Amino acid sequence: MQQFENPDHWDTAAQHYEKTAHPFTALYAKAALSRVPLSPASRVLDVAAGTGALALQAASTGARVLATDFSAGMVARIAAAGLPNVEAKVMDGQALDLPDASFDASFSIFGVIMFPDWRKGLAEMARVTRPGGYGVVATWRDSGAATFLLLGQIRRKLFPERQGMTMPAAVQALSAPEDFARELVVAGFTDPRIERVTHDYLLDVAALAEPDTLFGMSPDWTGLSDAEKAEVVAEARAMAGGGAVLPIPSTALIGVARG
Repeated sequence: MQQFENPDHWDTAAQHYEKTAHPFTALYAKAALSRVPLSPASRVLDVAAGTGALALQAASTGARVLATDFSAGMVARIAAAGLPNVEAKVMDGQALDLPDASFDASFSIFGVIMFPDWRKGLAEMARVTRPGGYGVVATWRDSGAATFLLLGQIRRKLFPERQGMTMPAAVQALSAPEDFARELVVAGFTDPRIERVTHDYLLDVAALAEPDTLFGMSPDWTGLSDAEKAEVVAEARAMAGGGAVLPIPSTALIGVARG
């Protein structure tokens, strides 16, 4: 998973990510925002913001939003929205160049969990959240989500002897709600609540015609032979049962804690 720790990877992927992953992660961002009271007086931070699934929705409350990401390509996509109450900056979430206790709410939707030093990322979020404010973090379960989840399921069926992709360390460490809650407290937050949120990723079966685009970000795909890839595509089509859409139920954990 080292490519996910390289900003160049995300700079290149930003436009594709905005079209494919953003609409799906926005569902979880909406769930996260529903758990925190925001107003035009609120100061909001989005860490590892991607193309702004959380930041752009938070802006609709009137709150002042700072979206940060280590990828200039991702930050550019947020800035292109042109919202007057959203500022986008290139910044390392493991070392935020921001004052202590300067935000009413800090969010990271599937962002901090990708950091090499994810505990430092959580601690930085806690540091910049004011006492009594909110810290909100979303993580996937250890089986992943969307096309990653589907590909893992198919691989286990077709090639049970093959070891699958290792999920990021934070995803593994936070996959149990009690462990997630403990890590939020260690980071400096208090009163954590962990909730499961599930949405279907609606895979357009027609996209299986270009499987390298669909699955190409996953080592579970790039490590297969051409013949094995063809088997995976055939199995996905069979799972769809002739339908135009294959729903992939994907469960996230959303942790909400106080500063």
